[in-house]
Formats: sequence, structure tokens, C-alpha cells
Amino acid sequence: MAKMLIADDNKQITSILSNYARKEGFEPVVALDGEEALRLFDEHEPDIAMVLLDVMMPKVDGFEVCRRLRGKSLVPVIMVTARGEDFEKIMGLDIGADDYIIKPFSAGEVMARVRAILRRMQPREEKTAHNIYRYSNLMIDLDKYAVTVNGSEVSLTKKEVELLWTLAKNSSKVFSRDNLLDSLWGYDYYGDSRTVDSHIKRMRAKLDKFEHPGWEIKTIWGVGYRFEEKANA
Repeated sequence: MAKMLIADDNKQITSILSNYARKEGFEPVVALDGEEALRLFDEHEPDIAMVLLDVMMPKVDGFEVCRRLRGKSLVPVIMVTARGEDFEKIMGLDIGADDYIIKPFSAGEVMARVRAILRRMQPREEKTAHNIYRYSNLMIDLDKYAVTVNGSEVSLTKKEVELLWTLAKNSSKVFSRDNLLDSLWGYDYYGDSRTVDSHIKRMRAKLDKFEHPGWEIKTIWGVGYRFEEKANA
């Protein structure tokens, strides 16, 4: 049975989420602090299909737990924050979280987000090892979530890799913000178009550290974004 790691120092919350996780067909694995979350993840890693991770936890906070998980796994992570300030959401996404949710929340909403993330992952798991895109000095390996420019690795988050892949593989198409939200976050995502803009901004900043005269992520004002292949590539 697939397992869901639920990390929160509030036992009432972990109990409620555990009950809902069982209804969704998961075996809950509960941690009450960050150190325990990391230990339990290592212990159950082959079977963990989802991680629900509170930001404010004793010993090791949720941001650091997510950062360490991303160093060794692409398991989906939903961050839970009590405040919901933009900087916390952005930090969580930057270090590789797949989604975030703000307390207080309904357990049903959490599970809806879990289902949405797993639906988006399913087609990718069924793909073959040929998920590689090359153009000019850019290479994207979707299976490994690796991006290189001129052979140098670019440190992008999962979502930034997916965003770059979507744009590059459809270079003739202009994507509106809503198109990208639906494609990459799912139609039932609770965010807004600023999520796309912030991801594009951070992705560009990382890519622009490397020379890439043959291509660019172009803003089409009033419409959205497009991957532009230049004639001199």
C-alpha cells in the first residue's frame, strides 16, 4: 500500500489527516517534528507517494525538511503554512514543493490537492526514457529533471523544469497564464496567475546566468509567454 508521510506537531491535525489519508487508500506515516519526518522518510522511502509537511515544526522546520528531501527524491510535497505570507509560499515553491495550503484548512481540500498532483504525475510516470529536448545549447531531460545550458547544469525546481519543458516543446505556441496554470498546476489549483509570473521570473534569472543567444523565454504582452527559437541558433 502506498504511504503518505504527514509531518505536523499538532496531533489533532495529524489524526484528522491520517483518517482522510486512509479513506484515499494511503497508509499514513506520522511525524511530530522535522527530525522524525526525515528519519521516517528514509525508513519508508520506497513506499511513500506523498508528503504533507508543516512549515513550523520543532527541531527541523518544514523548509529544511523539504530542501533535504529534494536532494534525494522527487516525491510530491505539499507544504502547510499557518500564516500564508507570499514569501513563505515562494520559498516553499523555490525549494521544490509542489503545492502549499494555508491553515486553517479542510482535510477534504487537502486530499483534493493530493489527487490533483497525483493525476498530473501519472502520465509522466508512463512515459519512456525519451523525454529529452535539445535546441541550440539547451538540453532538458524530463525523466531526470535535469537542465543544462552549454553543458553546465542549471539548478531549477521541479515546477520550473516542467514549465521550461512545456514552453520549449511547443515553441510555436503562445501560452497564456491560465493555459500554464491548467497544464502544470491543474484546473483545481487554488492559486492565481501571479504564480506563473513568479516562476517565469525566477526561471529566467537562473537561465540568464548562461549565454543563450539562440533562444529565449519571450513575454508576449497582454497574452502570455513563448519559447522563441532564434534564426542564428
